[in-house]
Amino acid sequence: MPEIQPLRVGVLGCGNIAKQYFKAAGRFHHLEMVACADLRREAAEAAAKEFNVPDVMDVDALIAAENVDCILNLTIPAAHVEMGRRAIAAGKHVYGEKPLGIDRDEGAELIRDAEAAGKRVGTAPDTFLGAGQQTARKAIDDGLIGEPLHFTAQMLSGGTEAWHPNPKFFYEVGGGPMFDMGPYYLTALVHLFGSIDRVAAFTDKKIPTRTITHDRDMPGSKHGQTFDIEIPDHHTGIVRFDAGVTGTLTTSFATKVGGGHDWRRPITVYGTEGALQIPDPNVFDRTVRFKGRGDDEFRDLPYATPEGYGRAVGLADMAQAIATGRDHRCSGDLGQHVLDAMASFLDSGERGEFIAMSSTVERPTPLPAELPDGLLD
Repeated sequence: MPEIQPLRVGVLGCGNIAKQYFKAAGRFHHLEMVACADLRREAAEAAAKEFNVPDVMDVDALIAAENVDCILNLTIPAAHVEMGRRAIAAGKHVYGEKPLGIDRDEGAELIRDAEAAGKRVGTAPDTFLGAGQQTARKAIDDGLIGEPLHFTAQMLSGGTEAWHPNPKFFYEVGGGPMFDMGPYYLTALVHLFGSIDRVAAFTDKKIPTRTITHDRDMPGSKHGQTFDIEIPDHHTGIVRFDAGVTGTLTTSFATKVGGGHDWRRPITVYGTEGALQIPDPNVFDRTVRFKGRGDDEFRDLPYATPEGYGRAVGLADMAQAIATGRDHRCSGDLGQHVLDAMASFLDSGERGEFIAMSSTVERPTPLPAELPDGLLD
């Protein structure tokens, strides 16, 4: 393996999710966090101090910085495309948090900008690179369940107002259970089955007025305040893949989860020869369970790839791909296809009809089974 020069990364946005990236990035010796910026300079300064980042800049300076190769875009979803396009225009690669954008047309513009500039776009989630999802992929590719036919996937939650101090933005355009959590589920499913062909969905406002119940003793608490939601808080739909697999996907901020829901393994795939119970796609490592013809119970499968990855593995994969010239796995095209699917859910709910996808994408290549620590090839 030739020596790889580290990708010099500037972190744009130093909120809670940034800490996960800073912590995980240290595992990959071809990533170098060289600078950070935030609209609240004190947040950037605190992150730089905690994680030994050499430079703190304002936003404009970070995007223009000559010693930055890639912008890690951790801004709010509504700003993902705007800041990504600015980074591309400044000659940078860009890797962003999910979703790629909040509108499929603006997402396509970001992809076109990057292609014209010869730059890479990457996007979270990268959790499908964890041992859990990679094990499920290997089981399906190896034919363990025969031909995959059907799946069920459920993200069931009562909402964010019990744990988030200012949850209103989760219920505004670009939020909701589909745009907040849908990227994890849809990315995992595309990783398993490939391009989505069409979707049909019902979307509803089940709890139209919300009351914030987050910790009343927290400084600046909004405990007890109410607000009306702007977008659907419950989606249930049918997803048909080009490969012929069909299943149901529910994302909800309106359910009180009880009895039969296995939140640890909320995706089940059924095939001609067996079934897989697949882990929460918002985590990296959790065992996959398999039940074949004649089996009385599900059993755990051994991990197919190394465990212990965290957020930043997708960024690290893109860094290595840039250096070697291969495709990166958490690609802009993958993010755009998932964005297209989420928008199609909402369109179907409004129109009451099947929505054919306007995009396609290749399945990301699986990770090799045995890798030196810190490398993804």
